[in-house]
Amino acid sequence: MENPTIHKSAIIYDGAHIGKNVSIGPFTIVHKNVVIRDNTTIGSHCELGISSADPTHDGPLIFADNTLIRSHSIFYAGSSFGPGLTTGHRVTVRERTVAGQNLQIGTMCDIQGHCNIGDFVRFHSNVHIGQKSKIADFVWIFPYVVLTNDPTPPSTLLKGVTIEKFAAIATMSVILPGVTVGEGALVGALSSVTRNVKANTLVTGTPAKEVGPTSAIKLKDGSDNSAYPWRRHFHRGYDQAIVRQWIEEFKTSTKNES
Repeated sequence: MENPTIHKSAIIYDGAHIGKNVSIGPFTIVHKNVVIRDNTTIGSHCELGISSADPTHDGPLIFADNTLIRSHSIFYAGSSFGPGLTTGHRVTVRERTVAGQNLQIGTMCDIQGHCNIGDFVRFHSNVHIGQKSKIADFVWIFPYVVLTNDPTPPSTLLKGVTIEKFAAIATMSVILPGVTVGEGALVGALSSVTRNVKANTLVTGTPAKEVGPTSAIKLKDGSDNSAYPWRRHFHRGYDQAIVRQWIEEFKTSTKNES
């Protein structure tokens, strides 16, 4: 351990690797199979590196640099997270979850493991991510969304949901097993999505039906500009290098359209 700040009530098992400038709060437990990189803060009452019911799924639990895990969060063994992971409170993440950089997991989220998650993904509070979900870069998933995986519950057959780049799933929607939500698509609030959603398309309702292209949706700021693709106008929280790429992308597309 190098210059960590560990509360006296925390339990750190032999074999855990704690990097530089790490803070670990009261009553937190860090098991032996955990790697915590530099400049990371772990809140109180967390448990990191719990073994799963199937020990073959165990392995190192790795947190890259600049991680922030808030209180009462639980992470199982055998997962890895890129730099900049941030959680809310009372998060649960099961085994075999592999995530890229700058993942945000909101309060009371439940990631059921065996999931692949890209870079700059945003989960708001109370999101449920079923096993075998595949979520690409820059996806937004809003509160109380559920990604399911069992087509004939209860059964042993699992078909994960796939969410492609830049898609957004609005609050209280349910995506059924095996469904793919295409790049840049928008699922409207309170929708039940039973079949694949085409790229850059709005679907809404129960069952969800195609409404039209997302480009037809206007911002509600009086500008009459298109709300989608959202990266044309929404840049908060993203690296400046990425924002510059987006600005250049839409400069080029505007020139081509004219």
